[in-house]
Parts: sequence; C-alpha cells; structure tokens
Amino acid sequence: MTPALGCIADDYTGASDLANTLTRAGLRTVQTIGVPADDLALPEVDAVVVSLKSRSIEAGLAVTRSREADKWLRGRGAAHVLFKICSTFDSTDTGNIGPVMDALREDCGETIVLVTPAFPETGRTVYQGNLFVSSVPLNESPLKDHPLNPMHDSNLVRVLSRQSTTKVGLVDLATVSKGADAVRVRLADLAGGGFGAAIVDAVFDRDLETIGVVAAGHRLSVGASGMGLGLARALVASGKFAPNASTADVGTPVGGPAACLAGSCSQATLQQIRNSERAMPVLHLHPERVVMGKDEAQRALAWARQHLANGPILIASSSRPDEVAALQARHGREAAGHAIEQTMADIAEALVHFGVRRLVVAGGETSGAVVDRLKIPGFLVGPEIAAGVPVLRAVGAADDMLLALKSGNFGGPEFFSDALALMR
Repeated sequence: MTPALGCIADDYTGASDLANTLTRAGLRTVQTIGVPADDLALPEVDAVVVSLKSRSIEAGLAVTRSREADKWLRGRGAAHVLFKICSTFDSTDTGNIGPVMDALREDCGETIVLVTPAFPETGRTVYQGNLFVSSVPLNESPLKDHPLNPMHDSNLVRVLSRQSTTKVGLVDLATVSKGADAVRVRLADLAGGGFGAAIVDAVFDRDLETIGVVAAGHRLSVGASGMGLGLARALVASGKFAPNASTADVGTPVGGPAACLAGSCSQATLQQIRNSERAMPVLHLHPERVVMGKDEAQRALAWARQHLANGPILIASSSRPDEVAALQARHGREAAGHAIEQTMADIAEALVHFGVRRLVVAGGETSGAVVDRLKIPGFLVGPEIAAGVPVLRAVGAADDMLLALKSGNFGGPEFFSDALALMR
C-alpha cells in the first residue's frame, strides 16, 4: 500500500468528515483509529486518514502522537501529509494546532506551510484571515462557547501567531483569485521574509482547488476537510490515477439493535436530540450525577434494556452551554469532561454487549472515547449521511459494526433518523 495522500486528524469525527470528503472526490480512502499496527491488513487505497484524539490534550503529547502518525504515513510513501484540524480552528492560545504544525514542519523540512480551515460547503470561509461561520465572524457565532476550546478571536493570523514559534502571514483572496502561480509568488515572498506559515483565504470551492494545486507541491499542509477536497481534486487532475472511489455501500447489512449516543452540546445537536424524541425513545442523563459517580450509566443501561427490542434508542449527556459552564465551574473543565466521556464509553461498551451493531455518536470527544473503548482499529468509508458524515464499517474489529461519528455542528434537523435509515 502506497497512499498518494496521508492525513493526520486531531479527532475522530473530523477524520470521518475528511475521509468522506476524499472518497467523494474520487480517492479510495481508509480511516484508521490511531497509528495502525504493522499487522493490520488494509486494502489498497489512495489516501489514509490516521485518526488521533489530540485536539484537547496537553500540547506536548499531541505533538508526540502526531509525529508518530507522520512517521508511519511517510514510511509508507505518502509524499504529502495534511494535518486535519476543525473547520472552526478549535485550539487555545497554547495549542494544539501551532505546536503540532511547528513539529511536523521541522520533521519534513518544509519552508512554509499553507493553512486554511475553510470549507464553504459547510459554511466555513476565510476572508482577510478572518474565519466566518456562515455570515458571522467566528467570535460572534455560537461556537465561541465551545466547552473545551472557546474561540474568541476570528483573526486566524493572530490566533496561530499566539501558538506557533514561526511568523504567520496571509495569502489574501485577491491573490488566490489570480490562480496558483500568484499564490506561489506570495508564498515565496513570505518565506523570504522569514514566515513559516500562511493563512490562506478561501470563500468558494474554486479557491480550495487553487490552494490544493499549490499545497500538493509541498510536503505539509494544515486545514479542515476543505483543504482535503482541494488536495484530492489536484491529485485527480494531475492524471496520476483515475478517480475510482465508490460509496455505493459498505458491504452486507449487519441488522440487530441500533442506538444513538449524543455528547455534543452544540446548538445543532441539541435541536437534533429534541427532534428525535418524535421518532425514538430518548433518555437524558443528569451531568451532575455523572460527574459525582451516581450510577447514571447503570440507570441508562437498565432503561436501554427495556427499549432496544422495540427499535432504536438515543441516550444523551448533552446540555446547554450555560449548564456546561456551571458544571465545569463546580468540578473543573477536565474532570467534568472526562467523567462524561467515560460514562458514554461505558454505555457504548455495554450496548455492544447487548447486541447493538449499529451505533451513531454525536460529538468529537464522545466519539473518541467510544471508539477507543470499543477498540476499533479502522473503518471503510460508506455513503454520506450529511455533509461531512459518512457511514463507517469497522475494519479489524471483534464485531461487524456500522457507525456514524458526527461532529457536534454537523447534520440536518433529523440527523439521527437519517443516519439510521442508511445503516442497515
């Protein structure tokens, strides 16, 4: 296996989003959970997305894990590696985007790195270095209240400069609109001035295509799935291989009980949970009891046993941002988050023991905890449920399973029902 493109994703739902994007663009893609073991049998593919759970951990550990993934990918022939980040640039002033970018840039000897979280298809655009969520600057959007990585500055040149040891410049939209050669000239000018990274504006898909053409000539890039889209289209356009990916299916149906778990506190997920109450039984966990160790997992599992035989169920730990903030104030951000994630992982493990083989998980941190607990080493990418969210079939796992891992802000109002309709 010699992938044309290697990718390192800083969370599992973001990895699924990227794998879905690459597959739709024509690349045969597999997503792994962590750096694969040498004996894991992977199919012949064009792209490998290594999923890490490194977005919100200590920066030094995120660097170490990312370097291990980069070494594995380059050791298997990947000439270009994309460090995949969230399209809302989730990262505090101490990292982890800047430190990981700096380390990977040093390892591959790259002079300057193109950086953009833009993905117009999902309403994420960058103009004059500022990140917009639809028509709203990031720092004015609901995403400013993220419980782990609140974003209070939409200017990504400033944000990345506070994290990185290198100077960060800008390639503005006027330059991008002139084409790849103009972008290359601007990058050369920045590199000559001692800049090691550049935020690149992108408002339309054609901007991503221009960026992808330029990035493909470098050894490293940093961005969301929009950067992956640009790179994939550039690779296909190069004529080195024909687009041959298919998302027609992910094999035979698995059947059996189905369940949904929601840990995200985004407004989108909260609305999706409310809508699901019309379609399936929904149990809301009490976050305070979860953190205090009040046997919420056992209560949830007793409830699940009563309902699973009658159809899909949904168990949610999601709360409003103000409730999350109050919980964190009482117990600490890390302690509260860890307790909730591990409780959801406990529930997922028990549900699989009960026979659940179709599992939908909402929230990046929740998805990471669940997949880690289930010890699933990789996925084949199937049909798209919603923009950025594919059906995934477990590879190398003890049980044959279908999963969907959703970033909190993704999906339509009826996401959980839509996902289950495609997971047979």
